[in-house]
Amino acid sequence: MSVGTVWQAVRVPPASRRSSARSAAPAGPTWQDVEPGPIVLVSGPEDLLADRAVDRLVELGRASDPGLEVTRLDAADYTTGTLTVVTSPSLFAEDRLVVVAGLERASDDLIADVTAYLAAPAADVVVVLRHAGGQRGKKLLDALKAQRVPTVACDAVKTDGDKTAFVSAELRRAGRRADGQAVRALVDAVGSDLRELAAACSQLVADTTGLIGAEVVERYYGGRIEATGFRVADAAVAGDAGQAVALLRHALATGVDPVPIVAALAAKLRVLAKVAAVRGRGAGAVRELGLAPWQTDRALNDLRRWTPEGLAAAISSVAQADAEVKGEGRDPRFAVERAVLRVAASSGTA
Repeated sequence: MSVGTVWQAVRVPPASRRSSARSAAPAGPTWQDVEPGPIVLVSGPEDLLADRAVDRLVELGRASDPGLEVTRLDAADYTTGTLTVVTSPSLFAEDRLVVVAGLERASDDLIADVTAYLAAPAADVVVVLRHAGGQRGKKLLDALKAQRVPTVACDAVKTDGDKTAFVSAELRRAGRRADGQAVRALVDAVGSDLRELAAACSQLVADTTGLIGAEVVERYYGGRIEATGFRVADAAVAGDAGQAVALLRHALATGVDPVPIVAALAAKLRVLAKVAAVRGRGAGAVRELGLAPWQTDRALNDLRRWTPEGLAAAISSVAQADAEVKGEGRDPRFAVERAVLRVAASSGTA
């Protein structure tokens, strides 16, 4: 199918029908199923997913026309009129795809040119707009939304639940499976970077056979446990002082500042305190806290080891450490390690 044919299939509805079309608009495509259109917006901070969306559009275009001309523009280098030039009718009328990257840092000239192009896109060109987030170009984004331009959401993958779901999906796409412990171990070992997680999945698929178990992940990635503040906090709240201190010292040795570690401890304890205050009122009261389901589930599980007195002592210790790492103490590293040990000890009072 040529790009021109795709353009006819996704023509913007006339003004008289736009309001009803918007109200019934389906969810946008994912990077896995996005199709070529006159304009496609790839929006969100997760670059790996954005790159995959663009790569898919290029592959689809080249499957239709091996001679597809691909032009890439960057907002940082954009000059007025460039978009008009690269989308103007060509001598041989070949299909073309133009990727405009960095829309979140676009100049007024680029925003003006894209806005003008939106009013009359070329029939034989796919223009892919990449916006990584932020308020810059909001009027243009609103105009794209009003025109019902297909939008691929590339939201940041932050939570452990999102990361494990990503790993499972990556392996499933490759025709492989891993047990729950293996998925959890891989997320713990490789960390929060989605590209590294994807690369790790590819390596395991290429180098192993059958169901992937935790022992396989340990063999490949056992030495790469990510020692972030949140993992320190998880171990301390679980009462595992040895693991918490080991993770803390590794984090500090690799350049992590004590301030965000204390902040992670405080955040973890705040969630515990919120859930503890309402858990006796039923599931409805817990849901009203506005926490993600995985947060409440984990907090309820953690609270089995805690008493109100222990939680109060832990919060007090972290408050003291917070003041000390922000200038009131002589040794921030000592302050945060003492807080970690006190939190772990307070958990043991349950």
